[in-house]
Amino acid sequence: MLSIKNLSYTVNENDSQNDIIKNIDLDIESGRFVVITGPNGGGKTTLARLIMGLAEATSGSIKFNGTELIGKSVSERAKLGVSYGFQQPPRFKGLRVIDLLSIASAQKLKRADCCKFLTQVGLCAEEYVDREIDASLSGGELKRIEIASVLAHDAPLMIFDEPEAGIDLWSFSKLTETFAGIHRRSESTIIIISHQERIIRLADELIIIADGEIKKKGSVDEVFPHIMDNADAGCSYMEAKAEDCK
Repeated sequence: MLSIKNLSYTVNENDSQNDIIKNIDLDIESGRFVVITGPNGGGKTTLARLIMGLAEATSGSIKFNGTELIGKSVSERAKLGVSYGFQQPPRFKGLRVIDLLSIASAQKLKRADCCKFLTQVGLCAEEYVDREIDASLSGGELKRIEIASVLAHDAPLMIFDEPEAGIDLWSFSKLTETFAGIHRRSESTIIIISHQERIIRLADELIIIADGEIKKKGSVDEVFPHIMDNADAGCSYMEAKAEDCK
């Protein structure tokens, strides 16, 4: 279980404080598929980074399966079973795809195992397993390889930041099937930040974050109409400022 209590994140900009995350309380049961959506700049990615330890909270608590994550490093959190897929994955010149997947899984993987993970994200495995993770890869290819590495980690908590970014339509369809399959076959908790309705529709729970706060949460049937109502009124949660959407 992921339990977040009174979580805040404040940065100092131009001699003033900017509250990015404001006293968020959130409990996510193990095995749930949760999608977080909302306007750009609303705090979605910051919340994910705070969970992974890529940013350090100003105050509050983040517990995963009863263990406090605040104060722990990224590697310590990874060992506890927290994994993260970046919106813009890094490149590693000289590191092959098979090596990255082996590192992610904490064991030397056979080619067949690597091919399985690559196929899940819509890549022709034999063409990519020995490729270097460098500038020769497109943004979409890099994104899919990183998602494959998260799958190889097989962590009990998987966080994906806009996995659809830079992905072509065919591969996006394959990814939605992959996420649905993970949810069916495993007990992992999946948190995805996304604006895509096809991903949103997979969720057990949908959360809207705007202006650093949780504006609404519940089932897709409960929350998605709220997004559409605001869009129909010319004030979409996907694009507009949070204060204009209340």
